[in-house]
Amino acid sequence: MAGQGFVAAEAAGARDYGSRVTFSVVVTCLMAASCGLIFGYDSGVSGGVTQMQSFLSDFFPDVLSGMKNTKRGVYCKYDNQGLTAFTSSLFIASALSSIVASHVTRRVGRQAIMLFGGAMFFAGAAINGGAVNIAMLVIGRMLLGFGIGFTFQSAPVYLSEIAPAKWRGAFATAFGVFVILGAIFATVTNYFTNDIPGWGWRVSLGLAGAPGTLLVVGAFFVSDTPSSLVLRGHPDQARAALLRIRGADVDVEAELKDIVRAVEQANRNDEGAFRRLFSRQYRQYLLVGVAIPVLYELTGVNVINIFMPVVFRTVGFSSKKAILGSVINFLVNLVATLLSGSIMDHTGRRILLIVGGFCVTICQVAISCIMAAHLGTEGATTMPRNYAMAVLVLMMVSTFCMGVSWGPLRWVVQSEIYPVEVRSAGQAMGVSIWLCLTFMELQVFIRMLCTMRYGVFLFHSGWFFVGTICVAAFLPETKGVPLERMRTVWAQHWYWRRFADVDDKQGRQVNPLCEMSSNAANPNM
Repeated sequence: MAGQGFVAAEAAGARDYGSRVTFSVVVTCLMAASCGLIFGYDSGVSGGVTQMQSFLSDFFPDVLSGMKNTKRGVYCKYDNQGLTAFTSSLFIASALSSIVASHVTRRVGRQAIMLFGGAMFFAGAAINGGAVNIAMLVIGRMLLGFGIGFTFQSAPVYLSEIAPAKWRGAFATAFGVFVILGAIFATVTNYFTNDIPGWGWRVSLGLAGAPGTLLVVGAFFVSDTPSSLVLRGHPDQARAALLRIRGADVDVEAELKDIVRAVEQANRNDEGAFRRLFSRQYRQYLLVGVAIPVLYELTGVNVINIFMPVVFRTVGFSSKKAILGSVINFLVNLVATLLSGSIMDHTGRRILLIVGGFCVTICQVAISCIMAAHLGTEGATTMPRNYAMAVLVLMMVSTFCMGVSWGPLRWVVQSEIYPVEVRSAGQAMGVSIWLCLTFMELQVFIRMLCTMRYGVFLFHSGWFFVGTICVAAFLPETKGVPLERMRTVWAQHWYWRRFADVDDKQGRQVNPLCEMSSNAANPNM
């Protein structure tokens, strides 16, 4: 179960188990974060491939002929439902498999999930690389989606459970870093394969098996979390995992006992976790946990990043320059995400989300104004080069602000806000909602670009503004707070405290897991 977290010694009145960062912790977390390579590569490769002439001529000749039609506006060149189905089919498969993964992970552990996810991704890449019709493309994409759904459900929570509380933000950000690295690898591949006539797209899609292979090989060197091992009845292996994580010279028996207690209590609470998530006691976690992926996806940033080469082609760049622009964009995103990981545990989550949200809103409004002025309503004109460059720069600024704030923090906040007894259900729900919304957004984005023209950026900037206001009003600060003490943060919030118990409002931890640990540490109680 992804939700079995550690009951920290700080909450039990004993030692702080999680302050030491060992080499094993770093290696294990990096390997788990490399699951992000799967999603990153596929996001980067699909946007570039869908505007390659060789790919379009083999599967979507109508799009290619429409691009050469001078009477068709630039906004509508790529408006084809088959083309968007190729891109979006991955996400509906990911959404369905992520729900199943929350139950499978409990039985087989995270190592097996990573192996399975990597194998599915490798199979999907092989089918896509050898595709001869649209059906093979969609089947391959769906296999990729199954792999993504399984790895996405477990990897972020895995990172949050293994990492020390004071560095949890930095460790959890590693997942987002690997997503961007995968996207950079994909866009660089597209840049070079774009010049290969006839079959360049096969190289791009086939090389998607590389991160899948890396994940399968690396998973053999990553153990399950101690809580997952205890859950499946392997306390000795859990003890060995703790020694690797905390250091061979550390006494881990007290922490192991806390984990056993946490797992026992979580087992009792596991039945009906999804039903419990909808009760009044957990309403604050549910609402915020759902709002984060919904608001993030409505901002359109994820879809715009996937279709970035298409957007650059729309404003007048050539195919190769459009892909190069995407490479630059992802490099900016990487720098911003690394910066975010290094400062979020010092500045806090809320301030980064608020400042970044307002910055992206301003950039998207500016992009919309430039496109309105120089492409017109019908998009029948060619944008002057200097204004096209201005759009590129604004995209980079927007990407930087997003990379410092909402990009990585949506993973961090989602993985740390839930109590242990509903964490697995909450994570599965959040991932599934996000993937379903991504599927729908990908299905309609090209059509929205065709019908709304420049207004599509105004639409998304409006949601960015709404999301930023919601964060400022309703998201409590969670930096440096141990996962098992997160209830007290919500109990002190001006709005969510109405859903907390009386003892919680007074600052006392009412989580039964922590109560058990506290009683064990204070036998006179």
